[in-house]
Amino acid sequence: MKRLLSFRSIPSGLKTFAYFCLKKSSFSTSSSAVVLLSGGADSATTLAVAVRDGFEVHALSFDYGQRHRHELVCASRVAERFGCREHRIAQVDLRVFGGSALTSSDCDVPKDRQDRSSSIPVTYVPARNTLFLSYALAYAEVIGATDIFIGANAVDYSGYPDCRPAYFRVFERLASLGTKAGVEQGVEYKIHAPLLHLSKTEIIQLGIRLGVDFGMTHSCYDPQESGRPCGHCDACCIRQEAFHKLGFARDPALERFQ
Repeated sequence: MKRLLSFRSIPSGLKTFAYFCLKKSSFSTSSSAVVLLSGGADSATTLAVAVRDGFEVHALSFDYGQRHRHELVCASRVAERFGCREHRIAQVDLRVFGGSALTSSDCDVPKDRQDRSSSIPVTYVPARNTLFLSYALAYAEVIGATDIFIGANAVDYSGYPDCRPAYFRVFERLASLGTKAGVEQGVEYKIHAPLLHLSKTEIIQLGIRLGVDFGMTHSCYDPQESGRPCGHCDACCIRQEAFHKLGFARDPALERFQ
């Protein structure tokens, strides 16, 4: 009869290593992921990708003083549709800094821009992705997750500095150096940006395949009080162009406002 090896019978020199491995396994075998969910087309598709890949999703949204706060209503709908384990909304008032058309009343949202590739537009929110990813990292460490999803896209936008592959690689390194889990347990965090190199048309095609109802998403930067998209900001124009390419008569988000 074989004798089972107990922790007590392990030589003392190996106990620390064994304890380290047991603690680390709570992260390495976790199927949970934190998904940054704005309520827009990109984040909804990203959430669907995380679900497809077998993750139990903890969605995280932000009320940061954005003029398009209606997106939070849509984020809640999307989170419920995909059966998220949790959906939390963090309060971070970026209006105290301003510096963006999305958080300051002193700056208008650009409309009907013909050239969207010339420079970083005023809709860029300073350090927003860094802030959001930091919150997501804290959330992930608390629940024992190592995977964070973000719907960043570098194709249809004007070179936002926090939507580049190099930025995400550096943040992964920072996450391992700046957390208790990374320092004490050797946990390595992974930032997933599955839409990074896709066009808006490709994102919508992917979302449709994964069951995203784009009628319940919101991307407009400057909506009416009812939440109806303006139809003229960069986000609206990019969405409309993509849906038209796919044969849609109009953006499904408009159907709620007929």
